[in-house]
Amino acid sequence: MSLIAQLPVLPVIIPLVLAPITLLLPKGRAPHLWATAVSWLTFASCAWLLMEVSEVGLISYYLGDWAPPLGIEYRIDLANALVLLLVSALAAVVFPFAYESVKAEIDERQSPYFYGALLICMTGLLGVTITGDAFNVFVFLEISSLSTYALIAMGARRDRRALTASFNYLVMGTIGATFFVIGIGLLYQATGTLNMADLHDKLIGQDNRMVQAGFAFILVGVGLKLAMFPMHLWLPNAYAYAPSAVTAFIAATATKVAVYVLIRFFFSVFNFDFPFIGAAFTYVLLPLGLAGMFIASLAAVFQDDVKRMLAYSSVAQIGYMLLGLSFATVEGLTASLVHVFNHALMKGALFMAVACVVLRAGSHSIHAFAGLSKRMPVTTWAFLISGLSLIGVPLTVGFVSKWYLLEAAFAAGHWYAGFLIVASSLIALLYIGRVAEVMLLREPATEGPYAIQEKDAPLSMLIPMWVLVAANIYFGVRTDLTGGLAERAAAALMTVAGGTP
Repeated sequence: MSLIAQLPVLPVIIPLVLAPITLLLPKGRAPHLWATAVSWLTFASCAWLLMEVSEVGLISYYLGDWAPPLGIEYRIDLANALVLLLVSALAAVVFPFAYESVKAEIDERQSPYFYGALLICMTGLLGVTITGDAFNVFVFLEISSLSTYALIAMGARRDRRALTASFNYLVMGTIGATFFVIGIGLLYQATGTLNMADLHDKLIGQDNRMVQAGFAFILVGVGLKLAMFPMHLWLPNAYAYAPSAVTAFIAATATKVAVYVLIRFFFSVFNFDFPFIGAAFTYVLLPLGLAGMFIASLAAVFQDDVKRMLAYSSVAQIGYMLLGLSFATVEGLTASLVHVFNHALMKGALFMAVACVVLRAGSHSIHAFAGLSKRMPVTTWAFLISGLSLIGVPLTVGFVSKWYLLEAAFAAGHWYAGFLIVASSLIALLYIGRVAEVMLLREPATEGPYAIQEKDAPLSMLIPMWVLVAANIYFGVRTDLTGGLAERAAAALMTVAGGTP
């Protein structure tokens, strides 16, 4: 049995099997090196899988050789292959970055458990993305969520509020998961299957109250998981009080995977023949996307905690993704997929820069950033370039995302949304500019809690951070790479959903 035949299952099997070994390693460096090696091996398998899907098209893998719908199927197309690459790539960058940050923020005795939990979190996110079974989406969502609750709580060594943040996330995550699994149960009751491709076929013509209720439960459940406005209140504290390396990873990946789940159910399970799909686009995703863009951005402007500021910014950026989906066009779906990828690069780099400041200043308050350009110039420029990308300055991935969204808005006849996209980007200029002013124009503290006695962060943190910063520029110039894949993925999804490819 060739390795390539087993390729579709490797992104889940590799970290799932190797993560428990982390717990057996001695505290300190060994768990970190092992987890980093596992993340790189997983990334290699995901990159290989994307190349295979790009060349041969849809790949279907039957677990245990049990043919679907009786057996569990892993079903990989361009859409989830792109998300698989994204999650594994961020993990491959965050794991080597994490060591110095984790050593400063977490009790060394917890290091094997920390890296084991982070690997399990990655496994869950990859499993959600790759599976073609609706119930397994729920299972893998809970695997990633349970490990995330533990990871956030480990931030209690620095700030006890991490425990409250973790508990709140647990409560909201459990509510979201309950709604989601009820929705799956209703669809199973209506069709007798859990395989997503089979669900799509058997739901055709079933516009009844059970299916409508199932859709509503799934929409609310996934909306809670992806922090869709106004169901986002768990997110700012979770990001703010989690260990910095955890924030960098989950901010760049977890909500993006939840957006992917929403896309998958909208376009691969249901289809445009259902009237409630059009209503959801028009009366749920469009207004909530626009509201999130503005209200969360305005909330970010008034934050003195840079982590919380970036967390509210993430809620606003999720609004952009939902706005693209709401257009229900190939252009809109392409814009959403492009922004899923690009936003991960921006937020990963920004939260890594904050982690460097936390390492040296011991705080993520905006006051700790005063005069940072004089003490930590390499970190300062990483934050500024990534911040410009978030705003949407040309030659960055942020500009590419905004351009695709603007094209989609005008093509769909929502010209007003195009102007609102530009206006919300100006609000992003306010909160990023506020931090930039503090870093560049203020004098650094020489004493007190925000004084930085040492120079910039160690190379083990700077190099991975600048890899993401460079990616912000590279994919801002080579738009054909992500844009081309996203457009092909969107056209395929739209064809399945019954829209115009």
